Amino acid sequence: MDKGNVSSFSMVTSTAIFSSVIFVITLILVRVLYVIYCSSRPMSRRAQKPVSTLIILGSGGHTAEMINLLAVLQKDRFYPRFYIAAATDNMSLQKAELLENSLVAENGTPVNNPAKFMKIYRSREVGQSYITSIWTTLVAMAHALWLMIKIRPEVILCNGPGTCVPICAIAFVFKVFGIRWSSIFYVESIARVKRLSLSGLLLYKLRIADQLFVQWPRLQQQYPRAIYVGRLM
Repeated sequence: MDKGNVSSFSMVTSTAIFSSVIFVITLILVRVLYVIYCSSRPMSRRAQKPVSTLIILGSGGHTAEMINLLAVLQKDRFYPRFYIAAATDNMSLQKAELLENSLVAENGTPVNNPAKFMKIYRSREVGQSYITSIWTTLVAMAHALWLMIKIRPEVILCNGPGTCVPICAIAFVFKVFGIRWSSIFYVESIARVKRLSLSGLLLYKLRIADQLFVQWPRLQQQYPRAIYVGRLM
């Protein structure tokens, strides 16, 4: 094969590869837009079929607010329930277990699908340097991926802890590639009056959350796609 033919073959191959890459990127972008469009619509009731629910807990006030939310949750609609908290959080899962035990005591009968409690590595601890947080973030993402593959929830409920970001991001990627459709509901903390938390801002700006709820009207005015629900505490 002479140099001219080699050059022509290389050009054709390069053009084909470039066209294939553009085609794949276009398909992904179209799929992303489709996911964003569908995510903004209300979740289908599907004849009230129970949906597996992942609940992400944060330390301190985040868990207190989440427990209050769960108190009014339709327990027979959202199960089985999976609770996740940061590996360094020793209190949140205990509070969740107390809640689930109280439900069993109220019903007086064994639960067919008992709640499961798990821990996840944090991307960054308070005071941790940004350099070392690169490695811990990668570890947290890998752990979050493993948990999402294991749990495959239909609903994700979170209210502010940073541990929710990698999980929600992976859930969004799963939706884009058709692996699993998880509806993501984010409830901003009552402490956020003027602006969203970093977690809330990321999920709002990147359109990862299907619905984002705020407890102050000023927040809804500043972030029009947010849903004002009033104070829940």
